[in-house]
Amino acid sequence: MAEAGVLSRLELNRALLARQLLLRRRRIAPLAAVQHLVGIQSQSPRAAYVGLWTRVARFRPEALERLLLDRDVVRVALMRSTIHLVSAPDCLPLRRLARPAIERPSQHTAARRAAGVDDRALERAGRPLVESEPRTFRELGALLAERWPACDPTSLAMGVRELVPLVQVPPRGLWHRGGAPAHLAAETWLQGVTPATLSMPGLVRRYLAAYGPASVADAQTFIGVTGLRTVFEELRPGLATFRDEAGGELFDLPDAPRPTTRTRAPARFLPEFDNILLAHARRERILPEGTMSLLSLGNGLKPAFLLDGLVAGTWRLAASRRTTRLEVRPFEPPSRAHRRELEDEGRRLLAFAAWGAERTEVALLA
Repeated sequence: MAEAGVLSRLELNRALLARQLLLRRRRIAPLAAVQHLVGIQSQSPRAAYVGLWTRVARFRPEALERLLLDRDVVRVALMRSTIHLVSAPDCLPLRRLARPAIERPSQHTAARRAAGVDDRALERAGRPLVESEPRTFRELGALLAERWPACDPTSLAMGVRELVPLVQVPPRGLWHRGGAPAHLAAETWLQGVTPATLSMPGLVRRYLAAYGPASVADAQTFIGVTGLRTVFEELRPGLATFRDEAGGELFDLPDAPRPTTRTRAPARFLPEFDNILLAHARRERILPEGTMSLLSLGNGLKPAFLLDGLVAGTWRLAASRRTTRLEVRPFEPPSRAHRRELEDEGRRLLAFAAWGAERTEVALLA
């Protein structure tokens, strides 16, 4: 296809927001939203609930809890070796495609090698343990250390995580109650589920549908793998191509939405680790320069909010005995109109996340 010109940062922003269901809440089933988004970051158990609330009209936590309990969705390490909430049919195909990111050498790999642990032997020993019943990593590591006492138990458990697809089973991940992460082999938990047919070219197309237009480096960043240039070249005849303002090549599905720059972007609250903040190698379309460092919290990202389509600050819920308070911290003082938007959307967030609280309030902090 012929090149279609240059896309400005604002055009990329509006396209991304449209794909992410953030220009308006969509009347869509939660399961369909999870599939469209190629999963939702779920490092924090409640993050997926807020991520769906901010995108799906009339979403309630019970809807996602039911999907988890019915095994229609699962929480599993996938893209970038991070915990994602994905549909059951997507679980094993995505795990296969993201395997290089999950198996990337780490300090745990080094510890196992130093102790003489062979990965094939570790898989043979570990798989039956996580097929028989859910186990925490502490329990799994202790059992494996009986065979390899010279190796750190955590490194042994993490080795099984690399080698065997593991889902975190409920009550972990539920809204109204929780529990320590307990892991079961995905094939056991999903027995009877027909896996989706998904190749790397198919995953790239789904990525573009949810995050495009995007570069090769963007897709590699999202999945956590390298070597996707050949996949894009294979797909090129059926894709639209553009340039960003720096001259970089971008790919997209020809019929994907690309709204005009006049499209209004409402205030939106995002959960911690939201994929929209992590899905591109260059993030100027959503993160103004210098703001990523303001979101960093140890090895995580604080919950953020969008104003006019861009990250403009952070938020958190603070609960006392009688009051749940939404504390909103803009990076810069918002305009009067944006302040009203934040307060209105903040009250909607409180009605969702603090349902049943005796009192709620929105506080914009300096």
